[in-house]
Formats: sequence, structure tokens, C-alpha cells
Amino acid sequence: MKKETLQNILYSPLYLWFKLHALLPMRVLYLLADLLYYPLYYVVHYRRKLVFENLRNSFPDKNDRELRQLEKRFYRHFCDYVVETIKLLHISDSEMRRRMVFEQTDIIDRLFDQNRSIIILLGHFGNWEWVPSVTLWIHHPEAISGQIYRPLNNKWFDRFFLKLRSRFGTVCIAKKDTLRAILQMKRSGRPSITGFMSDQTPSPANIHHWARFLSQDSPVLTGYEKIARKADFAVLYFDVEMVKRGYYKATIREIALHPNELPEFEITDRYTALMEQTIMRKPWGWLWTHKRWKYKHENFPNT
Repeated sequence: MKKETLQNILYSPLYLWFKLHALLPMRVLYLLADLLYYPLYYVVHYRRKLVFENLRNSFPDKNDRELRQLEKRFYRHFCDYVVETIKLLHISDSEMRRRMVFEQTDIIDRLFDQNRSIIILLGHFGNWEWVPSVTLWIHHPEAISGQIYRPLNNKWFDRFFLKLRSRFGTVCIAKKDTLRAILQMKRSGRPSITGFMSDQTPSPANIHHWARFLSQDSPVLTGYEKIARKADFAVLYFDVEMVKRGYYKATIREIALHPNELPEFEITDRYTALMEQTIMRKPWGWLWTHKRWKYKHENFPNT
């Protein structure tokens, strides 16, 4: 039996479970999130060692007690992220607009009026799975909406997340196809908006620039800057804030309207600084389970 077929058989009941839970109101889902927190944190210990190490290195001025409080707050939010993401299977557009608000969308409309295309930069903060609902706020139905994603090894979960991420009409583009897809959008003559999650670690072959990020010398992704320059797309940032439980606000900020007018890596440095500001407001809202600092600058002397 093929691996993919076996996954379909094994995970089909899980999909039904997700669908049934998505029918529940948010207040009930948050009760489930509160229950999920205890086994995840105290029994499974899901990546707790890595999370604490990341927090300790990012906040050297905090003592262990403060770091533990931050760690627990992160895991509680992570459980919220899980149930909020499942809710995407059954949430109305009107409820989504209430819970995920976008401010200064006139920047997008103004660029689209000029038939300019846009690259959006953001990070794993708040609930990034809700961010594609920005299409509900755009007043240009002819515009193409896309997001870059890294395919998951598990084919069933890969299809599941593709279904969620295309919920609001967004085209999901595999990372390896990014440049080709962007250039196709440009040739189409229609304005487009494409989201890049840009706060993770590049592969060793793609480390070309380092920045000071969360108190550490950090390799940063630069591919989106190269693509923005090649396509001459404006670059914006989604500054996500956690208003209260289950409610988020993303303020749209300009990074570079004309990327080729800026020095090399200036766009990357501006994004990194903005991402850090977002995290510092409520640090527990970022995804601390990622191996963000597994590479050291001294091992890459030519970068």
C-alpha cells in the first residue's frame, strides 16, 4: 500500500474530528485550548528545552522565573493557535473580518490603482493562518492573491493546510516555484499581492546576510528582497498585534515602494527591525519552537 494512501486512511477520522470541532463556537474552542495546554506543556513537553533556550538567549536580562512565565504564556497561546486554525474550516467571512482586522489598507488600494504589485512580509506571530483573510479587505477583485509556503513532508497534512490557506481565495505557491510564479503574475498584467513568511532560518546554501535579531547575530532570509528587486514589486509589512484573545489587528506599513532605489539588504534589515518590534510588544505571541539560531556566524566567514 502506498504511503499516501495509508495516510488518507489513517487521517480521515482526524479530518472529521477537525470538521466537527470547527462547528463549535470560539468560546468552546478556547475551553478546549485551555485543556490542551496541560498535557502539551506538562506531559508531552513539546520542544520545551528548545523554547526555553530560545527565550533565554533572546532575553538575557530576564531571570529564570520570568522566562518560565513567558514560556507558559507562549504554550497557552500556541494552543489557541491550534483551535483558531481548525476554526478556519467553518468560519464566516463576517466573523473573520471581526476577528482579524487590517488597518491602512488604503496603501494596497493605492498601489493597485497604479497597477503595482506587492510583496507582503510577515512572521509567525499571533495567528498567521488568519492573515490570508486580507483578501476580504481588498477592493480590487481582479487582483491575484498568493502566499509562499514550504510543503510538508506529510502529504495529508500538506493538503489539509493548503485547504485552510486557500480558504479566502489565496493561491498557495511552493517555495521552489516562487520566482517563476511571481514573474507569471507580473506578465499577467494584473496587480498581485503575495505573502512571504520571512522570519525563519535560511538553509546554509542561502545564508548571504546576517542581522542583529532578538539579541543574537542571526542569519536572515534574503530571497524575497532579490525577487522584489527583479520584479519591481512594492514591499509592505503586516504588523500584527494581539488585541485580546481571538482578536488580531494587522497594520500595513511601507518598507519599500521602489525597492531598486535602496542599497542591497536594506529591505531585509528594515523587515528584521520591524519584526523584532512586533515580537517585543508581546513576546509570547511568536513561534519559539523553531530552531532559529542553529547556525553561527563564525562558521560562515564569507557572509
